[in-house]
Amino acid sequence: MNEHTSQQKVALITGANKGIGRAVAELLAARQVTVLVGARDARRGEEAAAAIRATGGDAHALELDVTDPSAAQAAASWIDDRFGRLDVLVNNAGITGSGQAAPQDALDRVPSAVDVELVREVFETNVFGVIHVTNAVLPLLRRSPAARIVNLSSHAASLALTAEVDGPLSGLPSAAYSPSKAALNALTLQYANELRKENILVNAAAPGYVDTDINGHSGFLTPAQGAAVVVRLATLGEDGPTGGFFSEDGPLPW
Repeated sequence: MNEHTSQQKVALITGANKGIGRAVAELLAARQVTVLVGARDARRGEEAAAAIRATGGDAHALELDVTDPSAAQAAASWIDDRFGRLDVLVNNAGITGSGQAAPQDALDRVPSAVDVELVREVFETNVFGVIHVTNAVLPLLRRSPAARIVNLSSHAASLALTAEVDGPLSGLPSAAYSPSKAALNALTLQYANELRKENILVNAAAPGYVDTDINGHSGFLTPAQGAAVVVRLATLGEDGPTGGFFSEDGPLPW
């Protein structure tokens, strides 16, 4: 039964029990958005949601493994029953394949020596998982008067930046993570083009080098700083961009 009768927006953030995803959930909750904390681990998801509720936010844990299509459909059904629509989707869940390691230490991602299964695993979460979740909840997003989709990308996804000889990214080989995020950028454009006429804005966000588990806590930005651009894109007005790739400083080259 639909319990959500107010005009309060509803946002699903995948991988939201920690790091940038949790910061996005906290910042959106502070803006009076009902946040759905997507997490593979139900206990950790509930702990994050409870912490947000303790600060006055409206948060609900939602068990969700983005690599499982049936889990994505189950999550969509739960959202439908509880809220009847979805206003914001933040596809945040992602992996590097190297565990908790700084980019320069992730030697298992060097193209000439990479394990293809590692590449497949990274794409399963970072690309296919986005398709699973987005397509499962798209009928709910279409019920929103102003739906927004934000895909968590990376500066490392930029082909232009990576192609700079002796540039900041050219010395960081990555046959799994960076290509997966480049593919996600391409996917972002495809969804943006398809949904443009339906007033659903779809953009990719590069949060910067954030201190999280994914890089062994080697980043220099806080999760809240990294989440700022994501929240901005998640709350765009009617005249906001779609099919863009942004950092907090502005548009990035593809």
